[in-house]
Amino acid sequence: MEPPFEKLKGIQEVVSGYTGGETENPSYEEVSSGKTGHIEAVQVYYDPNVISYEKILEVFWRQVNPTDDQGQFVDRGFQYTTAIFYHSEEQKEAAEQSKQEMASSERFEKEIVTLIDEAEKFYRAEEYHQDYYKKNEWRYDYYRSNSGRDEFLEETWGDDRQLELPKKQK
Repeated sequence: MEPPFEKLKGIQEVVSGYTGGETENPSYEEVSSGKTGHIEAVQVYYDPNVISYEKILEVFWRQVNPTDDQGQFVDRGFQYTTAIFYHSEEQKEAAEQSKQEMASSERFEKEIVTLIDEAEKFYRAEEYHQDYYKKNEWRYDYYRSNSGRDEFLEETWGDDRQLELPKKQK
C-alpha cells in the first residue's frame, strides 16, 4: 500500500505497521499469524494544504477489494482485511461518506465491508518492511503480479483506476 501514496505531492511519509489489536509492539510474524487482533496498515502523513484527506481516500479505494471480509487477494485472514482508521471526527465523517459513495456507485457487486474505526496505537513494522517494494523489487513484483490484485483493480475500475493527482518531483 505504500507505492500509490508515496508518489503523490503532499505526502510526507508512508509508514508500514500494525494497529487495532491487543498485543503491544507486535512483530510481523505475530501479526501474520492472525493471533494479535492487529491489521496490517499504513500510516500516511500528509500536508492538508497540498492534498486532502478525501483525495487520499480516493486513492485507497483504488488499491483494495473492499468487499472481501477474509483478507486481500492471496493474503488471507483478518490481519489483511481492509480498514480506514480515522484520527478526528472530520476524518470519520469523510471516511463514512466515501464508503457510502463506493457502496452507491454500483461498482462492486457485493457489500463493502471495509472497517471504519478510530485510530488506536500504531506500531511501526520492522525496518525490512518499510519500502519493501523498493528494497526487494523482484520479490515484490513477483508477488504483486501473481496476487490477482491488478487484474481485480483493472476489471473493477478500468479507466477510472488512475486519478489525476499531482505527483512528487523526482
